[in-house]
Amino acid sequence: MNKPTEQGDMTMRKLVFFVFISIILFFTFPAIGETLTQNEDEEFQVIPDEAIRLRILANSDDESDQDIKHLVRDEVNKEITTWVETMTDIDEARDRIQNGIPEIETIVDEVLHEEGKSRDYQVEYGENVTFPTKVYGDFLYPAGEYEAVLITLGEGEGANWWCVLFPPLCFLDFDNGTSVAQADEEPDQKEEKEDDEVEVKFFLFDWLGWS
Repeated sequence: MNKPTEQGDMTMRKLVFFVFISIILFFTFPAIGETLTQNEDEEFQVIPDEAIRLRILANSDDESDQDIKHLVRDEVNKEITTWVETMTDIDEARDRIQNGIPEIETIVDEVLHEEGKSRDYQVEYGENVTFPTKVYGDFLYPAGEYEAVLITLGEGEGANWWCVLFPPLCFLDFDNGTSVAQADEEPDQKEEKEDDEVEVKFFLFDWLGWS
């Protein structure tokens, strides 16, 4: 005689559960839609229409070649930042960077010499430098041709690194798709979140009689 009552109770629990989930979805999907719309509107806010980029192609994907790419990146960024950090006019920045190509070549040559690497390299400035698609956080940077300084190390067949020289946005690590200044979440906070999720799941399963 108790079984029908237990079945009815189980049916009621499932009904309440699905109503609960439906309410959550009802309020969640509009929020997701607003976020997507906002992301579309803000898609290109990080990089303005008028910008000068830097792209560095490593000789290969070998660890040593990638390390050299990063050394060149650090030294070139440090130098160019001093040129443009107070500039607000792109034409002024463009002239300074174009005229500074020999200085950039010297920097690359010195890095290679210090690392004991004897290989060819090329430093170019152009308005049609090819860039791959990159996703950075909520922002999508489409592939295309952009105004940039292109540094090719050796064969230039390794993974590339790029950033925006003007306006200065090289504090963003586009190579990894993350902000260099972004703090990592504390491990204990992650564990606490995971524990909370597990507890909620087990509570629902127990309540529905699924455990």
